[in-house]
Amino acid sequence: MDNGLDNMLDMYLFETNTLLEQLDELLLEAEAADYFSPDQINEIFRIMHTIKGSSAMMQFNSLMTVAHRIEDMFFLIRENGSVEEMYSQKLFNLMFKASDFLKAQVARIEGGDSEEESADEIVAEIESLLAVMKGEAADSSAGKNQPAQSAPEESNNAQPVSLAHQNSGLSVQLYFDQGSGMESLRAIMLLKNIAEVCIDDIATIPASIEATTEITQILIEQGLTITFGCDEDFINGLEIIKQDIYVDNYELLVTGSGTAEGSVPAEAMKAEVTEEKAPSTGKPDNSDAAKKPAPAAAEKDTKKEEKHDLAKHNKTNLINVNLSKLDSLMALVGELVITQSMVTSSSDLKDLKLDNFTKSARQLRKLTTELQDIVMSVRMVPVAGVFQKMNRIVRDMGQKLGKDVQLVTIGNDTEIDKTIVDSIQDPLMHIVRNSMDHGIEPDVNDRIALDKPAQGTITLKAEHTGSEVIITISDDGRGMDPDKILASAKEKGLLIKPENEYTKKEILQLTLLPGFSTKEQVTEFSGRGVGMDVVTKNIEKVGGNVYISSEVGEGTVTTFKIPLTLAIIDGMECRVNDYQFTIPIANIRQSFKATKEDIIHDAARGEMIQRGEEFITLIRLNELYKIDGGISEIEEGIIMWVEFAGFSYCLMVDELIGQHQVVVKPLPLYFGAYNLRDVGITGCTILGDGNISIILDVPNIFNFATGKLENRKNAAKDAGLEEADAINDYISEDKIDAAMLKLLTFTVGEKAFAMNTDYVMEIINVFSITQFPLLPDYIKGVINLRGQIIPVLDMRLKLGNEQGVDTDSIKSCIIILEVNSTTLGILVDEVFLVADVDKSAVAPPPANNKHDLITGIVEIEEMVHLIFDLSALTKVA
Repeated sequence: MDNGLDNMLDMYLFETNTLLEQLDELLLEAEAADYFSPDQINEIFRIMHTIKGSSAMMQFNSLMTVAHRIEDMFFLIRENGSVEEMYSQKLFNLMFKASDFLKAQVARIEGGDSEEESADEIVAEIESLLAVMKGEAADSSAGKNQPAQSAPEESNNAQPVSLAHQNSGLSVQLYFDQGSGMESLRAIMLLKNIAEVCIDDIATIPASIEATTEITQILIEQGLTITFGCDEDFINGLEIIKQDIYVDNYELLVTGSGTAEGSVPAEAMKAEVTEEKAPSTGKPDNSDAAKKPAPAAAEKDTKKEEKHDLAKHNKTNLINVNLSKLDSLMALVGELVITQSMVTSSSDLKDLKLDNFTKSARQLRKLTTELQDIVMSVRMVPVAGVFQKMNRIVRDMGQKLGKDVQLVTIGNDTEIDKTIVDSIQDPLMHIVRNSMDHGIEPDVNDRIALDKPAQGTITLKAEHTGSEVIITISDDGRGMDPDKILASAKEKGLLIKPENEYTKKEILQLTLLPGFSTKEQVTEFSGRGVGMDVVTKNIEKVGGNVYISSEVGEGTVTTFKIPLTLAIIDGMECRVNDYQFTIPIANIRQSFKATKEDIIHDAARGEMIQRGEEFITLIRLNELYKIDGGISEIEEGIIMWVEFAGFSYCLMVDELIGQHQVVVKPLPLYFGAYNLRDVGITGCTILGDGNISIILDVPNIFNFATGKLENRKNAAKDAGLEEADAINDYISEDKIDAAMLKLLTFTVGEKAFAMNTDYVMEIINVFSITQFPLLPDYIKGVINLRGQIIPVLDMRLKLGNEQGVDTDSIKSCIIILEVNSTTLGILVDEVFLVADVDKSAVAPPPANNKHDLITGIVEIEEMVHLIFDLSALTKVA
């Protein structure tokens, strides 16, 4: 599919999804009132009309067919004026079913599935209800219903002679939105929709509309002129034009004298368009009629600007932007923040008095901050869209479970980063489903006995608190019984300490563990032991946390605490020996100095610091991360009092460096198997001097230090050396089907090695390497290579040598590789040459080979070289 068709498909999917969301909102509002208002009927008709036309153009037949049938049904309803009460509930259920079918089809298209699901079943149900509705109308007044049945053709043809012969020549000249793109395709769709509501043929300028560059350019420069054959066509066509979201402005033109006085019909005058003007078509036979005065033409010159404003289509100035472009823009702004910090923090400027430079640097920082705020605001979207989707879940489950529940939403205008909004949709759905199934009492009498309203309530609330957003999902149901939860967790072997040591808060958090469920029977909604752990994982992926509180008989509250954006944060830089860490400012409560007298030793909680009447757990970062050296005396260090979700503790560091705005960089993929997030390392950032700082995750440091992690995969072990048969699990990257191999030769210790050059990106000198705690010794750390964080492996240690590569040697270097979508660097003693060798010259590895990294040997310049298997090199724990 070419780029133009890709863009067209993206636009179709976006517009159809938007229309289907609007459809759900309309249906929910109508069902709540148990009544379709005329506006709702007309809006649903227009939505189906648009989906039908765009789906037909894209050749999605199932979508087009279902939308067409619903359009027919609502045309009949619109003609009758309302929905008869006896069909009301059946119509609601059928429309929700049809909406789900349409959304499922769109999801299949988004997933790349070219095969459409059959629409026969849903179409049959729609036609059945439509036939019943027509039949009931016929029973009461057969003559009255006949025009409604044939309304698209016969009612419009009732006056074909009196109108068509007039050839009124009423025209509309319109322009599409600037920058909307694909003007010719939009014109084709618009004309198709107009043709469906017109009796006679319509004429256009340009005469032939095709999806070509030339036609698109004409439409941009001259617009599209549509001439109608009769007054009724003009009125119907104008309505379609007004509904088109891509029409920027339009004006009415009179090119003939079909009407009695050559003026615009009264119905068209209601469209707030006040000028008739001859189009510049180059046809002299129309000029006399064009010059004939119209009622509003006398004020043309004096009210030209006024007219232009009135003629403009009333719409918001919005454009659609691909999210990947916003991601790229945010990445560039992040790099700009880093570069600005590098310039203003340059060591070359130390001890220099540069007043003008300092002033300019402050201005640059101000502009950079404003630019960052604007870019972040562009990515922000309200949570209303996600909240609104929960109405369907409450409505559908309420019917299936026989529960009367209302959904209340608060803070719909609260804005969050688009990527985070997408990530919280599934967790919200899980919690709402749990509230419906577990929380709200199945028997209304149980609620009434507790002085609760018969109707249950689920409340969704979103609010900003500094740099975070808090989303709470609460219900007024039966709540959770801590004793029952503890017993269930014990039965499933989920407890990690004696039962009597668990607090109520800890017991409730057990419900977030994988495999936990108190449901005695498995239903279509719950009881399988999955769901809540998925909620936790999804929220943690966007840097958030999940907390639960509940009271028996009163209800349950689930809280998501999520950062507003994942891209840029305010952080406090601190140091522990040679390691530099960043702690998010949002988590810092206070920093202070302490004395030995402030320290209290508790058998259960270890070291604690007394602050006023509070006793706070103390965590020494050097001991937690096994960092040799660093400050051990409490008086010499700095205490950071941090907090999260009602918990707080103290971190001891060597030194505070200062507060900075930092760009969050993800950890290298190579570190994925070591679960660094579990030990409190969530990412890293590049500082102004080019060095790398490790970003700490305050909640997970607490969990790691207090032994609350279920798994710790942070043991420093060399998986490559432990896997004796790993060579059989991988296909060597060097075993390629070619006559010649191009190999890079280098030394590690006293031995010569070679590797396939296809995976060598570049070779660089050794410079600043940032260490990471709790990793195997052979992982030297990470480097900053033009903004990319790359892990570095010391090949001496990787191959089992006692001493690593001498990084101070002028011969040592780092080879940057990209293997299996993983970028990493290997630290070697010296790089020599690139050699072409015959494939047949490669021999199997020696029998005494101990490493799965070695897959063959080859002789180059009278020296035997061991060949690396790069696939095995990228294998970690």
